[in-house]
Amino acid sequence: MKKKEKKSNGKLLRRFLPYYKKHLPTMIFDLMCAALTTLCELVLPMIVREITGRATEDISTLTTTLILHCAILYIVLRAIDTVANYYMASVGHIMGTKIETDMRHDLFAHLQKLSFSYYDNTKVGTLMSRITNDLFDVTEFAHHCPEEFFIAGIKIICSFILLCTMSVPLTLIIFAVIPVMIVTLMYFRRRMKKNFAESRKQIGELNSQVEDSLLGIRVVKSFAREDLEQGKFDNGNKDYLRLKTERYRIMASFMSSTRLFDGIMYIIVVAIGALFMLMPADNPASITPADYVAYLMFVTTLLTSIRRIVEFAEQFQQGMSGIERFAEVMDTEPDIVDSKNATPLENVKGDVEFDDVSFHYETESKNVLTNLSLKVKAGESIALVGPSGGGKTTLCSLIPRFYEVSSGAILVDGKDIKDVTMASLRDNIGVVQQDVYLFSGSVRENIAYGKSGATEEEIIEAARLAGAHDFISSLPEGYDTYVGERGVKLSGGQKQRISIARLFLKNPPILILDEATSALDNESEKLVQESLEKLAQGRTTFTIAHRLTTIRNADRILVLTENGIEESGTHQELIDKGGLYSELYKLYSEL
Repeated sequence: MKKKEKKSNGKLLRRFLPYYKKHLPTMIFDLMCAALTTLCELVLPMIVREITGRATEDISTLTTTLILHCAILYIVLRAIDTVANYYMASVGHIMGTKIETDMRHDLFAHLQKLSFSYYDNTKVGTLMSRITNDLFDVTEFAHHCPEEFFIAGIKIICSFILLCTMSVPLTLIIFAVIPVMIVTLMYFRRRMKKNFAESRKQIGELNSQVEDSLLGIRVVKSFAREDLEQGKFDNGNKDYLRLKTERYRIMASFMSSTRLFDGIMYIIVVAIGALFMLMPADNPASITPADYVAYLMFVTTLLTSIRRIVEFAEQFQQGMSGIERFAEVMDTEPDIVDSKNATPLENVKGDVEFDDVSFHYETESKNVLTNLSLKVKAGESIALVGPSGGGKTTLCSLIPRFYEVSSGAILVDGKDIKDVTMASLRDNIGVVQQDVYLFSGSVRENIAYGKSGATEEEIIEAARLAGAHDFISSLPEGYDTYVGERGVKLSGGQKQRISIARLFLKNPPILILDEATSALDNESEKLVQESLEKLAQGRTTFTIAHRLTTIRNADRILVLTENGIEESGTHQELIDKGGLYSELYKLYSEL
């Protein structure tokens, strides 16, 4: 997997903008509504200026008709403002939610493409945080970011133009303070960005730790280690508290600086504006009482705009942090992809060949398999035995391309698996693992997972073949019985037989049994073993054996160690040979 370098805010925004494409009409109308609400705020100071000017210069010109016309104008504008605000608050937010939904869809779809090696090195809790929490903030960001900046831009530009018509010197003095204010706020913005990124990372770690503890709650309670888990959680929680405390201190400094600059700008207008009002009318710097009142109102509007941008800075940083973490996952390239000329694997017989295959994991330099060659005929039953670390599971994981070989090639029916589509390859391979995973849902749903659109008759027949129909029928709601998270409501043997039924429904020509009975009691093992033998009939089968008595009837047994395949033969041939397999079998028989 290759991860791209960290991106700047500009690059992240360019990455995010395409999500607006199909919502462009909504966004344009939203910005039109934002312009209308801004117009309402800018008109009020002009109305007050007009009324005040007439009252101070020649009150006889201030008629009831004029006042009513001004009032009606403002009421009409307020009605428009109300409708525009409703649109912004409802449709605008819905647009943000749709963008969030699109991003979440893309993120989950990309996660489905990533290989086992990515999940070997990434905590599920962290990914859950990126799919949920990180993208929650994007909704507000997607809606408010263009809206707030657009409104602020209009207000600042229009305020500058209108204020210049009243007093150019005073306007220049006020706008000279704004750059100093922006530099100060940018300093706090950078600190906030760093804090938000650290907070996101920490909440992901905290989610991961909670998930780990809760999924392993039975182990925790059986060892009475609640205090240990509480301690681990408290440490992560305290780290998050530290980051949140730092965040609010930065925000406090941020907001206090804003208030300070507000005060500075108000005193400039009040004091200097009053001095300019005392100047003779022919002085270019002089202003009238009406301009003075309007000036104060415009400055309030201007400061409100800047304050909204300041307040939005927190939301902006949260949104940018969410986009950044979204981009990190999206920019992680799958290390196993279909080749450009990949073709579907069809009419599979089940011949499997390892041609001088070597493999090592990304995080390790030492080979797990080195120059391994092996030919397996269609329908042949192969058992893999040997000490831990010999590469049994790794060998089987390479066949469906869960990992990519470092060198050499694996062929199915004479075709290099790199030249066929992964979907068609995996459609023809069934895996039964020691740690059975059942999805939260009903027994029926878990069996039907083996075949899209499976009929009720097919599901029941698969359960019969797996020896699961009788116990399923005795469950409270039969095939509709809820199995609980990870199948917690069922026994190990029951879960394993449901997983086998799932494979009967899939009906793959190649089968991988990864220590499928090692975690079961003797009675469950016998039932599951009978189901597995029935499942393996006529299929090319790779069995990773923990209990050697279960593989005596295999067509060929391979003893796999760090040195590769050390022994190969039938059970009796290897016993007669008196080598490593014979020693392992005697050791197992004595247990």
